[in-house]
Amino acid sequence: MRKDNQVLEGMYRLMSLTRALDQVLGKHDGHWHGLEGEEAVTAAVYYGLRDRDVVAPHYRGAVTAALAKGADMSRLMAGFLGKSTAYHKGRHRSDVCGPPELGLIGLYGGSLGPPLGYAAGAALAAKLDGRDDIALAVFGDGTSSRGDCHEAMNMAAVQTLPIIFVCQNNQIAISTPLSGGVGGSIAARADGFGMPGHTVDGNDVLAMRGAMDAAIARARAGEGPTLIEARTYRVAGHFYSDAEDYRDADEIAAWRAKDPVARYRRYLIDEGVMTEAGMDALDADLVAEVNAAFETALADPVPDASALDVADVFAAEARG
Repeated sequence: MRKDNQVLEGMYRLMSLTRALDQVLGKHDGHWHGLEGEEAVTAAVYYGLRDRDVVAPHYRGAVTAALAKGADMSRLMAGFLGKSTAYHKGRHRSDVCGPPELGLIGLYGGSLGPPLGYAAGAALAAKLDGRDDIALAVFGDGTSSRGDCHEAMNMAAVQTLPIIFVCQNNQIAISTPLSGGVGGSIAARADGFGMPGHTVDGNDVLAMRGAMDAAIARARAGEGPTLIEARTYRVAGHFYSDAEDYRDADEIAAWRAKDPVARYRRYLIDEGVMTEAGMDALDADLVAEVNAAFETALADPVPDASALDVADVFAAEARG
């Protein structure tokens, strides 16, 4: 079933915004972990979530998740730059730890497995409270082989939790190819936990959105978790200054030809949803918006040393 034009345009906007963010932040810092080539996954997964839905995003696309949940772009960039105006007051990177008040679970432990368990906990809380809110746990192909991942999926299945596990399978875990870290199909692992598992073309935003819609409906109806393996590819390095001496240039070129943003643009034009001129204008507006937010964050102050006390570390009152 075709989506209404508002949804179709909204997902394109999120994809274009993500690419603009990548280009600005990657240019500023060569250690930025970009998302080029994976924008269809994040747009389909994060667009249109409810306020009370909880997300544990992959670090590659966590900013997109925060923006989709209503975060302020300039404050997110302030976190990336360690400024006092950031959501975490410059104490943590907001590109991987979005504001918790918006339902974002960050990589506070610096490890990629634990957030899946946190997301399962959020789903358990929603179920115990009788709410139809859902939780999303988005992770990479490398994390799919961690024990944390399997423990979270088993608990979610046993407890029939309203959670969706999305593997953002870009086929390279830092420098390890998929064949060197994953045995068999990631989606097929769902069978072992008794939940539905689907492999989806992660460069097709509409296919991804269709899979997400079905999984969201199942979770909100109290029918339990779903695992979606989004097959995509990381066309850039692990980070922008990565030497990338571990893979073949022809492989990269082949996947660049499958660019999800260009593919979706062609669809929107062919279906008469948007014009090429209209999308060009939107792209330019988003680049200007990103640049303005980044300039604002650059000019913001750094935290004062006097702020480095125990404030915000402990709760004001212990629960009885």
